[in-house]
Amino acid sequence: MTTESRTPNTSRTWRDRKRYLWLWGLFAPTGLFTIGLPLTWIFGSLGWQAPVHVLFWLGPLLLYLVIPLADRVCGQDGSSPPDEVLTALENDKYYRYLTYLYLPFQYATLVMFCFLVTADRLAVPGLADGLMPVDKIGLALTVGVVGGIGINTAHELGHKKVGMERRLSRIALAQTAYGHFYIEHNRGHHVRVATPEDPASARFGESFWAFLPRSVLGSVRSAWDLERTRLRRTGARLWGRHNDVLTAWSLTVMLFAALTAAFGPGLLPFLLLQALMGVGLLEAVNYLEHYGLARQRTPSGRYERPAPVHSWNSDHLVTNIFLYHLQRHSDHHTFPTRRYQALRKWEQAPELPAGYAGMIVLAYFPPLWRRVMDQRVLALYGGDITRVNHRPEVRGRLPAGRRAAPKGAVG
Repeated sequence: MTTESRTPNTSRTWRDRKRYLWLWGLFAPTGLFTIGLPLTWIFGSLGWQAPVHVLFWLGPLLLYLVIPLADRVCGQDGSSPPDEVLTALENDKYYRYLTYLYLPFQYATLVMFCFLVTADRLAVPGLADGLMPVDKIGLALTVGVVGGIGINTAHELGHKKVGMERRLSRIALAQTAYGHFYIEHNRGHHVRVATPEDPASARFGESFWAFLPRSVLGSVRSAWDLERTRLRRTGARLWGRHNDVLTAWSLTVMLFAALTAAFGPGLLPFLLLQALMGVGLLEAVNYLEHYGLARQRTPSGRYERPAPVHSWNSDHLVTNIFLYHLQRHSDHHTFPTRRYQALRKWEQAPELPAGYAGMIVLAYFPPLWRRVMDQRVLALYGGDITRVNHRPEVRGRLPAGRRAAPKGAVG
């Protein structure tokens, strides 16, 4: 099925030009089988050992190098569906089946990873004695990238009203031990976004490395408090099967226990490493999505409603495909249940200078990040540091020259 629409003012028919490009979103969970293992066999047969070892680092290479470069080459997306096609586009089941398919491929990759890092011998040329420690680390980080993008898939599914999709969301989160994200993100972050009370909204002047522990711990605390409040209201016990935080964490415990029992206790450190990688990827995205942006207080003392200006957006084509339009973040916060294929670009939303993948790399280097981003934040608020979401100590020590935003800094 191809979604089409004839708008009243034009005879042109709208088609989703990315319809089949969305299949590339399945490259991350299938890359080990379609690229990694076949090339490992070929290079091993030819005696090319160096490329064999590089292939185990396919995930970080894809995330930190290939996608940012592809974003630069392919440029902006620029395609947004008109109002007339939104209902038909959201009802086209082809798109949701692609997100469903991510999960079996995600877990097939996880099981293959467990086998590869624990096998003493492999029937692969050049790897007869198993993987070297550096190969195992690279493979764990690669699988962590798959799990991190899996969190984004869980994010897409977790916002939907269909019960099966919400259950699939929790399954996707089990690999990275981040099942509480389902609770905190929907009921916490979307309520408190772009305020000092939100642990997942980065503050102006806060480095990613300072944000990371604050967001991780704050998200756990927030999810637990939200669930405790819900259970108290329903009269259910906190320490029981109705506690969604406990059931989410129990899925991870059962998954890790089953994999460790099947492949041996030596697997556990690598399971933890891939989970850390996945969580770090999620939190890097959290960091850049709302950095420094703030909802203002109304005369009543309440925060203004979330608006497009409270999310950093990007419309680079390649990252759009791999992250299911997550970069159109303003539209997501405005319409949280809207499916990814129907998310649209907001012209009034602040834009990042690169795609999310490239900005993640920048976030790892705080001086470079602040050089690029601080002027953009200040420009949005006319240079008024009191209007940004900042760390309490930043306002007092910000140099006078940094209080005024350079002209034309946004974009």
